[in-house]
Amino acid sequence: MNVQVKATSIEYERPYRPRLIAGINFVGRMIRKIIRTRPSFNEDSLCAAAVRKTGLSDFGEKSFKQRMRLLIESLDHEARLHPFGRFMVKQNLVRFLTNRLRIEDACRKHPEIMEIRMQDPVFIVGLQRTGTTMLHRLLAADTENFRFLASWEAINPAPFASNRRAGGHDPRVNAALLGQKALKYLAPDFFAIHPVDALGPEEDCMLFDFDFWSTVPEATMRMPGFSRWLEDQDHSAAYQYYKKLLKFLYWQNPRGRWILKTPQHMEHFREIFSVFPNAKIIQTHRDPLRVVASFCSMVSHAYGIFSDEVDPWEIGSHWSRKALQMVNHSMEIRRRISADHFIDVPYAGLISDPAGVMRRIYEFLAVPFTPEIESSALRWVGDNPQHRHGRHTYRLEDFGLAPAEIQREFAAYRTQFNIVEEATGDRRN
Repeated sequence: MNVQVKATSIEYERPYRPRLIAGINFVGRMIRKIIRTRPSFNEDSLCAAAVRKTGLSDFGEKSFKQRMRLLIESLDHEARLHPFGRFMVKQNLVRFLTNRLRIEDACRKHPEIMEIRMQDPVFIVGLQRTGTTMLHRLLAADTENFRFLASWEAINPAPFASNRRAGGHDPRVNAALLGQKALKYLAPDFFAIHPVDALGPEEDCMLFDFDFWSTVPEATMRMPGFSRWLEDQDHSAAYQYYKKLLKFLYWQNPRGRWILKTPQHMEHFREIFSVFPNAKIIQTHRDPLRVVASFCSMVSHAYGIFSDEVDPWEIGSHWSRKALQMVNHSMEIRRRISADHFIDVPYAGLISDPAGVMRRIYEFLAVPFTPEIESSALRWVGDNPQHRHGRHTYRLEDFGLAPAEIQREFAAYRTQFNIVEEATGDRRN
């Protein structure tokens, strides 16, 4: 019996909107017309809200305020947020600041946090949609050897003031479970593109949110100004704060070697090896024709959560340029770093032989690949079949991009990593 699998929408310019949220947006726009004021985020009021919520006042090193100011400016003038989108963004900004206050407070009370010694992390990197999520979750299933960043930790790395456990969970878990339900309500298609699991591994790019260095905003909202500014900055300080957060999280749950992943690291190999000289990099590779179209689709769905104005061609222009910049930068820096730090994983091999890929990775990391680990990995694959949450559909032309142009721009990348062109049809991630 064939079961019909729901496909994701390709009507990016008409984002899905639950009736309740559409109603809230309607009322919000009417109020704006009546009071005739342009809504804006205010740095001082956001900080004050975080202070009231925590009873704390020390945000630590003050340079984050410049980045927060530029982010706010982009949110106000470029993101085209609908009223409920503004509400969600404000909650996130206050969350960043409250966590920052709690982190500083904990590190002041427990100076031993900064003295913690950890093995340098293993980083999974690669363009978006190249199998990084699948590989991350396969390796994270090995909790004897690895320590992953759980989604609930990425959202709130700092324990709440009262860390009472409700229903057997850290209250931060309950907050993340609620957020997961909210996302499913706001954007049900998103889970077919990138499944979110409050208890499962999450991208560590979210840790850069708390010092306002993150690329998460530009992947979820239109903010070209902040994106360009961020690209031009030296991110050494970003990785120092990031290491501080990893120590802070390790202090809360000390086990295994960090297994982390985010495409953002592709632009910052220099900073990674400056801060983590013994880091290991697992880099995934896939046909750029598939990668660019798939990620542009994901971004378009994400934009639609916060805005009613989604321009897929603008997204295509921005993210095809960004993807090319990421691979070119990573290739350039890799030429200066010992190959012993890197292992390359083709997407096709990961899909066809996940156990074989893992065996290679474990050998690279000098970790025994036991029958139990292999069994656990294959069980994960069986429990997470393709199209479990729906079929992700996308077409390059929907984003104003031509296959010949993508092939030409990524030719050097294809050649260096022997990337084969994929046949048509949807694949995992």
